[in-house]
Amino acid sequence: MPTSASLALTSIAIGALVGAAGIGGFFMPPALTVLMAMDLHRAMALSLLTFVFTGIAGAFYFHRKGSLDWTLARPVCVGAAPAGYAGAWLGHGLDTGVLSALLAALILAVGIQTLAGSAGGMAHAMPRDARRRRVVLVAIGIVTGFLSGLTGVGGPVLSVPLMVMCGYPVLTAIGVGQVLQTVGALSGSLANLHYADVDYGLAAFIGAFETVGVLGGAVAIHRIDAGLVKRLVGGLCMVAGCGFILRSL
Repeated sequence: MPTSASLALTSIAIGALVGAAGIGGFFMPPALTVLMAMDLHRAMALSLLTFVFTGIAGAFYFHRKGSLDWTLARPVCVGAAPAGYAGAWLGHGLDTGVLSALLAALILAVGIQTLAGSAGGMAHAMPRDARRRRVVLVAIGIVTGFLSGLTGVGGPVLSVPLMVMCGYPVLTAIGVGQVLQTVGALSGSLANLHYADVDYGLAAFIGAFETVGVLGGAVAIHRIDAGLVKRLVGGLCMVAGCGFILRSL
């Protein structure tokens, strides 16, 4: 199969996972290293830029469906904006092997948390005080934005499990994750302008097909059982994490 067709199909599949469960963006950097023979730094920078497109599309759809709570999205994005820039800036000073290990560990951690959550794990209650809730949401934005910029994965890969752990409904968490993805990816990409050689034509190509997948996934998640999607994605995380560890050895 030609590389362009393989990349298009891969982008649609990754976009569908992002739109359906907010989890799946971490597949793009490894996919680019395999399909395009990119080094990991370039793959992470290119991947991060494409998530600007997917985040906008996802946020638009979730907003239209009434699944996007802007009162939650705003504090999360306040934390993610500066943290995404800082993560991308720091990532260019790290050894590729270190980044590979971080990415693999991140994938495995998300897989474990997603499977544990789908098995009926107890959610942690958010503070009742409104100010404390905002602090927690800003902290979620800082953590996810920083790691998103550092590793080139989409912000929802971490924000969705964290918000679900805090007791928010999965659709609400995914909707907030779409906005977070846009802000974190844009912030990290601004930092990458100074440090990474990004192929903008390729980014537009990938982003277009990812957007198709995101919209398809977003439509699906509003119609099917979210628990099934979480179990499937959790299993994919585990497989991908183990495979990427083996590849980076």
